[in-house]
Parts: sequence; C-alpha cells; structure tokens
Amino acid sequence: MIDSRPVRGNTAVRRRRQCERCGARFTTYEAIFVEPVVVIKKDGRREPFDRAKLFAGIEKACQKRPIPREQLDQIVGNIETELSSRYPPEVPTREIGERVMERLRDLDEVAYVRFASVYRQFRDVSQFIESIRSILERGAGGLKP
Repeated sequence: MIDSRPVRGNTAVRRRRQCERCGARFTTYEAIFVEPVVVIKKDGRREPFDRAKLFAGIEKACQKRPIPREQLDQIVGNIETELSSRYPPEVPTREIGERVMERLRDLDEVAYVRFASVYRQFRDVSQFIESIRSILERGAGGLKP
C-alpha cells in the first residue's frame, strides 16, 4: 500500500496500492459499514435516511446564494456522520431539520430563513418576520447580502 486516506465524509477509505509482482498501481475504495439511519417522519412513518434528499433541501434553500457546492456537501456529510453515530439509529425529522437550520444560520442567513420558512411551515408573514427578527436580535447586525 502506497497511500491511504478517508473520503466522502469519513464514510470510505481510498487506498493507493502497487502490485508486488508487476509493479502496476491501482486504487481501491473501501466503504465503512454503518448501520442505516432510520428517519421517523412527522406522521410516524419510518424510512431510511436519504442523503440526496437532505442535500436537495439544503441546496434549494441556498439557491442563488454564494455558497460552494462543496460546502453544502460538507454540511450534509457532517450531519450524516452525527446521525450514524447515534444508537439506536432512529432520528425524528425534527432533529435533522434543527441541525440543518443551526448550520445554515451560521453559513448564510438568507438560506437559513428560506429553509426555516419551509421546514417550520410558516402560515403567515408575521412568522416570517419573527424569524428574521430573531436573526437580527442574535447580534448578526443584519442579513448578509
């Protein structure tokens, strides 16, 4: 083995190897088995955690914002890693949503408000205004452009 390093949010290991007989080099990827996380929906249904679904929701909130895709992937990877270390491996959607909002609040306040408005199902403008007011009171000094 020549080189070894974690990839995809520490869910796999990339190894660079060399054949001892012929000297050819090749790369292998070894996935780390993680017990699947089960998401408990608001209506009580259970379904497997879907990384792509989480990424799509965060990406939608960050649409037309100056946030690199790699940063969104890192957020999703961090949340996925946190969830996979839980035992029992069941998590309510509420907890996932709170983790996303926590990270978006620090990353981009506009994306945070967008995500919160869908996640918290704002029923009227007053709830939207209250969310923005809480950001301003937090000492942010205003929304980032």
